[in-house]
Amino acid sequence: MGGFNDTVVLDAIRRADERLSRVEIAAATGLSGQAISNITRRLLDAGLVREAGRQKSTGLGKPRTLLELEPTGQYAVGVHLDPAVVTTVVLDLTGQVVVRKRAETPASDDPDVLIAGIAATVEQVIAEAGAPRDRVVGVGIAAPGPIDVERGVVIDPPNLSAWHLVPLRDALRERTGLPVLLDKDVTAAASAEKWAGGPNGRGSFLFFYLGTGVGAGLVIGDEVVRGSSSNVGEIGHVIVDPDGPLCYCGRRGCVGESSQPRYLVQQAVQAGVLAKGIDLDDRHAVDLGFAELCDQAAAGPGVARELITALANRIAKVVEDIANLLDLERVVFGGPHWDQLAPFFVDVVRAALEERFLVRSVHPFVVTGTALGADVGAVGAASLVLDHTFSPNPSVLLLGPAESAPPVVVGSAER
Repeated sequence: MGGFNDTVVLDAIRRADERLSRVEIAAATGLSGQAISNITRRLLDAGLVREAGRQKSTGLGKPRTLLELEPTGQYAVGVHLDPAVVTTVVLDLTGQVVVRKRAETPASDDPDVLIAGIAATVEQVIAEAGAPRDRVVGVGIAAPGPIDVERGVVIDPPNLSAWHLVPLRDALRERTGLPVLLDKDVTAAASAEKWAGGPNGRGSFLFFYLGTGVGAGLVIGDEVVRGSSSNVGEIGHVIVDPDGPLCYCGRRGCVGESSQPRYLVQQAVQAGVLAKGIDLDDRHAVDLGFAELCDQAAAGPGVARELITALANRIAKVVEDIANLLDLERVVFGGPHWDQLAPFFVDVVRAALEERFLVRSVHPFVVTGTALGADVGAVGAASLVLDHTFSPNPSVLLLGPAESAPPVVVGSAER
């Protein structure tokens, strides 16, 4: 319990809007003043928190010393493997990005090539961050699902054709010598909002991921929801248009298929918005076509904007169903394509939810975008490591096999 209480205090300091005194930490956690004194001494000695000035005197005793996280106390590396781009970041203890790298995913999808490249980039970003190796807690990797968290295996993701039962966690751990945690990209993104998203990351919310595919990460009551096999959020086969494109599952109008850049580019070509001749099997060509479609939509009314607005309405239908089912407070949009889609989505989805959110008379439903930018998946992957190491969340204590879990570095206990 000593180690667990250390994480309770550390988390209280991390999540506070302002710096806290020891008295305020005791009030926030319910721990005794003596326990707080002992714990904060350990955290100071470990270099995880620092004293940050004193409160203004109220005339009722000497000013209290304030505490805050020490950013350089620990670091975590995050990797987001998207079928289109691989993003790698280093976070400090406060969740701030110290270094970031982005590179196109190789067209071949060869697992060995990708993993070797990721390992090399991990070493590169650690060096560029100037992070002492013994303060790097581990590497988090966010991958498209489905995944097997227990074995650290990526299982046949729809948009990575060469990936079949790839032992990504262990392969990356062998190459880097660091503890590695594997989770789904949407769960990692939700974790990022919880860890570093400010007000967006509190309470109960849906993180809606917009990338090569779509997915939903969930946080309920400040806890990241993973599901029985850590594969929560597989929403790609929710039908939003019965007359839509044929999905590989055999049905028509699945939100995953009808939200892919490939499908939108195909629609734009058929409508004469984009020039014919775009190779729909060439990811790079599709991404360029999708960017052009979004640029045309932003330029003013017309067919391009109608196509993107129709996409927003399809997404709104899925958000509506999840929000009503789980009585959520907000949806946070993010992912590699969010910046391109943001100008069209917020108003459309908000208008839909204002009409169809069933408990709107009890509380509002907020529609917003991530404050963490296009790096949210990689930030989330690193946040998983920080969460796994420092969070008092009981579900985090059970995440993944013991041999891959980085130890708590405060006090005398490890978990």
